[in-house]
Amino acid sequence: MEKVTINDIARLTGLSKGTVDRVLHNRGEVSRKSYEKVMAVIREKGYEPNLYASLLANKKKRLIAIVLPHPEPGSYWDLATSGIQKGAEDEHQFGIETTLFTYDEFRADSFREICAQVLQSNPSGVVIAPMFQYETQVFVQELGARQIPYVFVDTKLDTPEGHLAFYGIPSYKSGFLCADMLLQGETAKEVLIVRVTRDKERQSDPTVLRRAGFLDYMRENNPGCTIRSLFVSPTDAAATDEALSAFFEEFPGVRHIVMFNSRIHLIVPYLERYPIPGMRVIGFDNLEANIKALENGTVSMLIAQHPERQVQEAIHTLSEYLVFQRKPEVADNHMHMDLLTRYNVEDY
Repeated sequence: MEKVTINDIARLTGLSKGTVDRVLHNRGEVSRKSYEKVMAVIREKGYEPNLYASLLANKKKRLIAIVLPHPEPGSYWDLATSGIQKGAEDEHQFGIETTLFTYDEFRADSFREICAQVLQSNPSGVVIAPMFQYETQVFVQELGARQIPYVFVDTKLDTPEGHLAFYGIPSYKSGFLCADMLLQGETAKEVLIVRVTRDKERQSDPTVLRRAGFLDYMRENNPGCTIRSLFVSPTDAAATDEALSAFFEEFPGVRHIVMFNSRIHLIVPYLERYPIPGMRVIGFDNLEANIKALENGTVSMLIAQHPERQVQEAIHTLSEYLVFQRKPEVADNHMHMDLLTRYNVEDY
């Protein structure tokens, strides 16, 4: 009979390892359906508890440091941090502990300071959401020198060097998809790309590949289109309104707008006050503010990516490596992209 571990049972049943553990060791309440799923796999595949038991007896603690931008309430990173608790619960039985380190995504010096704190904590593994290419390269080189495995979420370095895994949507393809959804088989004379003003050192550009995919699609499928860009403040609503007002006064014919980060909601107040007939607007990520704009028709479509699952999978991958010395089958794991409209977002 083929013998499997608790991790295999969790994978085969679609249940968390915590739930499987409660079934196997009669700890806590478990639904009848979950119990029957676990027992069915045990009867079919068998179960070898020795490795699992020895790991529990060992009680070795392993710290996973999670490095993310500050999770402001209602932000993209607020969504991402919700995956930390779930991932920590799943892996806690193996002695895995998680600590969140956050930085200001608009300041490279903030990222440097947090990286120093992470190294001082002497982690067993690190989950990183990088915003600053050069600073991240310096950080992961030090992690490599210390033989500390690390996993990227959301984005990764341009050079595929040393990371255990990456979880996120394929950035370039997401830009291609965005362009296709924007045009929907038609053509556009002008397109506005709204961008957020970021760090003064110009090190941070997390959507560069997404933008490249979008522009390549437009060159191939709508070569006569004029692409215009507008930078807006992430914190000054009045300044954003002024910038949009000046733009549309100069370019009144624009009817297609895209924003490649999660902040399409920044331009929504202006578009609601000054609605333009035939406007098509596409953004990314299922933030509450974005969804409200989608529901009322100001935003035409959102491309969502489940950042919480990216973080949860990153924690699981590091746990598997640290505890069982198992590497993921592939390093770069691309998550699915969900297309949300006002007609399907209610059930998302």
